[in-house]
Amino acid sequence: MTARAAVILAAGQGTRMKSPTPKMLHKVGGRTLVDRAIDVAEGLGCSRIVVVVGAHSPEVGAHVRKRLGEGAVAIQDPPLGTGHAVLAAKGALAGFDGDVVFGNADHPLMTAETLERLFALRADGADVGILGFEPDSPADFPFIASWGRLIGDGAGGLEKIVEAKDCSPAELAAPGRNLGFYIAPAAQLFDLLGQVRNENAKGEYYVTDIVALARARGLSVRAATCSDGAVATGVNSQADLATAEAAFQAARRLALMESGVHMPAPETVHLSFDTQIAAGVTVEQFVVFAPGVAIETGAVIRAFSHLEGAVVHGGAIVGPYARLRPGADIGEDAHIGNFVEVKKVMVGKGAKANHLSYLGDGTVGAGANIGAGAIFCNYDGFDKWETHVGEGAFIGSNTALVAPVSVGAGGFTGSGSVITKDVAPDALALERSKQLENPGWAARFRDRKRAERAAKQKP
Repeated sequence: MTARAAVILAAGQGTRMKSPTPKMLHKVGGRTLVDRAIDVAEGLGCSRIVVVVGAHSPEVGAHVRKRLGEGAVAIQDPPLGTGHAVLAAKGALAGFDGDVVFGNADHPLMTAETLERLFALRADGADVGILGFEPDSPADFPFIASWGRLIGDGAGGLEKIVEAKDCSPAELAAPGRNLGFYIAPAAQLFDLLGQVRNENAKGEYYVTDIVALARARGLSVRAATCSDGAVATGVNSQADLATAEAAFQAARRLALMESGVHMPAPETVHLSFDTQIAAGVTVEQFVVFAPGVAIETGAVIRAFSHLEGAVVHGGAIVGPYARLRPGADIGEDAHIGNFVEVKKVMVGKGAKANHLSYLGDGTVGAGANIGAGAIFCNYDGFDKWETHVGEGAFIGSNTALVAPVSVGAGGFTGSGSVITKDVAPDALALERSKQLENPGWAARFRDRKRAERAAKQKP
């Protein structure tokens, strides 16, 4: 198979986002726009991936370097149009001999399957391929009215791409819209781009000009079209971002329900790009899955819970109103109840923490019971320390376990205790001040306060 490379255009300034966060670092399904584009390129099997970023957004370049390395970033400075942006990747692709697919990173729902159509064009003999959008009902997609039109040559090829503002009435009626994704052999692509001129009102170099340049050389230029409205969803504003998020969520919920996940109110469940939920799981209303969550068969995630970076094993019950933070590992048939927060703790099979507790850094053994108000005091202001509760242990309500500390298997702690030393297996640890009682004090107190109030009311 011909080698594949991808050039991802991520240098736009994103001014319509009106946000201090660069547009490419905004997220859909918990995944940044630029990462989603990289995911697609990797899904296509591209051996070389270059992301073109702008000098105005160094955070984007740093983000890409962290994932792909220094050689994956090309800088477009100053921004002089789409053709100039692709040309900025030439150095990073030096020595590459294969097909280059390129396009904007602001279509977060684009898929590798859709872009395979461009590689199919190349395999079928096209020198340059372009991806178009041709919906069954254009009226359902009003935003495409301003997109460039794909004008065919009547013989199966693409004659030109005309921007909407420059179209004749007949050209405006053309069904194909330019989706902004292209393919060409690397050497040919950069040769064509080197011939693009900026003789236009904006003084920019437009990548669409390669169509006319290629045809002038007698090269085959063809278009492949898709009708999937999701992949056509571009992000240029916060409203666009919300539209893309809604489309992503709807598709993911449907896929999970079709696989056997029970959601009585799916429209209230929020998922991430990597959420894994097995068949036979119940997810109640208003649950949020941040990235890094896996739920096994038979688990129940009850209403108003928030999970991130957590694993929930079969038969476990989480919530309502529970929070699982990164590193939470909830064992089979365990219960994590209302207003319980778990962070970086492995909870054993059948263990229970049903009310108002914080479990941070450590382990809870199988069958252990954590009483209401119990706290793992894991942070001393500088370092995190671990707490370990043994199998079958019972932690009384309002116990503060000051880490590092362990409670042995079968051990008990008395309610209201502050445990600072290890508790032996099967022992009871009790730490309380002696209760004192002053007979009649309450009655005397009330009498005194009434007298004071009465004295204040006298003229």
